[in-house]
Amino acid sequence: MRILTRYILREVTAHALIGVAVFTFVLFTRDLGQILELVVRNSAPLPSVAQVFFFIMPVTLTISIPAGVLVGILIGLSRLAADSEITAMRASGIGIWGFLRIVSIFAVAAWILALFNGLYVAPQSQAAMVHLQDRLKSSQASFEVQPRVFYEGFPGLVLYVQNVKAAQGAAIWKGVFIADTSTPSSPRITLAQQGILVSEGPETLHLHLTDGETHEIDPKVTDHYQISTFEQTDIPIPVPQADSAKEQEPTPVSQMGTWELWRQAKHQKDPALARWDLIEFHRRFALPTACLVLALVGIPLGLSSKKGGKSTGFVLTILLVFAYYSASLVGVSLARQGRLSAGFGVWLADIVFFLGGAFLLWRAEQRPFEITSLRRLLHPLGAGMQEAARLPFRRSEDVFERAASRRRVFRARFPMILDDYVLRDFGVNLAMVVAAFLMLLLVFTLFELLGDILRNQISPLIVGEYLLNVSPYFIYNITPLSMLLAVLITLGVMQRSNEITAIKTMGISIYRIVTPMVVAAAILALGLFFADQFYLPHANKRQDALRNLIKGKPAQTYLNPDRKWIFGQHSDIYYYELFDSDRDQFGRLAIFQFDPVTFQLTKRIYADRAHWEDSLRRWVCTQGWERDFRGPAIDNYRTFDVATFSAVSEPPTYFKKEVKQSSEMNYQELRRYIRDLQQSGFDVVRLRVQLEKKFAFPIITLVMAVLAIPFSLSSGRRGAITGVAVAVGIALVYWTVAGLFEAIGNISQLPPVLAAWSPDVIFALVGGYLILKVPT
Repeated sequence: MRILTRYILREVTAHALIGVAVFTFVLFTRDLGQILELVVRNSAPLPSVAQVFFFIMPVTLTISIPAGVLVGILIGLSRLAADSEITAMRASGIGIWGFLRIVSIFAVAAWILALFNGLYVAPQSQAAMVHLQDRLKSSQASFEVQPRVFYEGFPGLVLYVQNVKAAQGAAIWKGVFIADTSTPSSPRITLAQQGILVSEGPETLHLHLTDGETHEIDPKVTDHYQISTFEQTDIPIPVPQADSAKEQEPTPVSQMGTWELWRQAKHQKDPALARWDLIEFHRRFALPTACLVLALVGIPLGLSSKKGGKSTGFVLTILLVFAYYSASLVGVSLARQGRLSAGFGVWLADIVFFLGGAFLLWRAEQRPFEITSLRRLLHPLGAGMQEAARLPFRRSEDVFERAASRRRVFRARFPMILDDYVLRDFGVNLAMVVAAFLMLLLVFTLFELLGDILRNQISPLIVGEYLLNVSPYFIYNITPLSMLLAVLITLGVMQRSNEITAIKTMGISIYRIVTPMVVAAAILALGLFFADQFYLPHANKRQDALRNLIKGKPAQTYLNPDRKWIFGQHSDIYYYELFDSDRDQFGRLAIFQFDPVTFQLTKRIYADRAHWEDSLRRWVCTQGWERDFRGPAIDNYRTFDVATFSAVSEPPTYFKKEVKQSSEMNYQELRRYIRDLQQSGFDVVRLRVQLEKKFAFPIITLVMAVLAIPFSLSSGRRGAITGVAVAVGIALVYWTVAGLFEAIGNISQLPPVLAAWSPDVIFALVGGYLILKVPT
């Protein structure tokens, strides 16, 4: 009995660890870019980067551990049932309660681990993450300033820097423009050829400027104008602090200790707040308990899936995890609305699955329960589909005639019946993996937005529409990883069952066996590219608008009225307090023209009002003044009632910059958007990297298929479980490398082309080399 106990626990635990690793990795990729950017910017020490990594993990484990437990039980027991090992064990005297007792050892151990994580580790990690972000605020602020970009992150200051170089613990700026907007009508302007920014503590930065000048004007007496020159000067810059209102807010419930949360709920005078505290308290117990109730449901189902094997277990995992978290969301939403008590609402999903599991165990004990009996409900539909599939072949039912009359591509022997066989298994595996990852991401997204949905009383139809529109974006991003897993599982299963060996004995090389999967991967990569060109931008716009609605944010106008500093088409900077985009009028407009070589101010123009005149193709400025400079001296000064200037000729459309995300544009739109923003002095480095990734990202789907082939064949008879483990390792390496290259490109340390395409090229070369070494 001990041998069988260890054997069953080893089978279940191995699959569960792989499930937890895969689910955690998929959820963790959402934050991987932030961690890698901290590394490449050198804006945080490596211990702090490691802390960010470990602080994110516990939150994802609250969902991935219960899901992994269900994966381990269903897939592990399904594999044993499919190989008739369950039948042999039952014949030796192990009944349903014996399996329950054995698997309960694993389920209880996972429950204790998840409970410790939910009660202590996850809340402390979230609180520690907030403190770490506050501590890193000063070092992050010093590296957020990008070249040729207006930065308004410091209180009362606007910065424009021509060039930025990173140094150890500092940032070196070339060509510095600083506007002190304490008095918006007459900002104090400082220009310097060089500046060095270092951190002096968590709340202060120190800026050392060399070879510069300062321009000041009295807003009440415009004749008074002062220019001060300096060889060196130091400016203390305060780090942006949280708003006073935010400082007075209590600690979020997700960051509070569990028992502290219980005491606060008991002493809370506001019933609504007390209910929210109790909901969070019960959730910390209910989510880990999912390990037990999902195991209770998974054991009888896993023992009963004799014919489907691992594929049946995988499908059941998708359905059950989605059903559990959906029921949990419904219960929590009803509890927050006051329709159910806090405890009952949070524990609703666990109660339902406990009752369902108890019924299935009783049913399996009384009479063997067959999963295949559930398929009878879908038999009419399945029969209809099979009948439709046979229609094209009614004139000839002979398999050899169909094979001989099959249409080929480019006179090649493709596709053959072998290709149909490989593609069928590959397509099923790919669909299951995509569905699993999509389900996981949708559930995690719902948990993130649940508070906003209830707080803003969002209709379920709106939530459903949002999930429908965000699903294509998720599918687009998880397809490469799904392709990697699907190829590894398909070829791993064929290798384990000796199908690869049998096919090779007929004289068919391994290259010919994998051809249909490579062709399918290429077609899918092409489909991803066209989806990103014609469908995804519209879906992303809609889901972004719906997300803003769910979070209670104002509707997106796509015109940013806060952009009051714009770099002109020449060496000039525009500053305005008001801009009427409908009438094409400025209020209190200032123009600063400077020498791009010495970075000294050469002209300054101010006008109370300015409007665009189409006939003149100029801005007509009224009630203002103009000053010309020669070095630190004023060369000319005049006032005017009405005037036009040849250098001030940018049309109104130049100032109407749309605010878009790269995901909301196709390749041509993004390229035009970059060119437009680049002229105005806005940061386009990240956008240029994303422009190259419009082509590079779909190609990685094909690269992943090529890379998976040699690894799946080298796993020998170890089967699909080894393939999944290998896939997690490959995906982790790829996403880390890709994230590093993208982060390096975002700080202009690599050309955008190299930043986007290097991971594809590297992994394609590795995959091609390994395929050439595979025995054919």
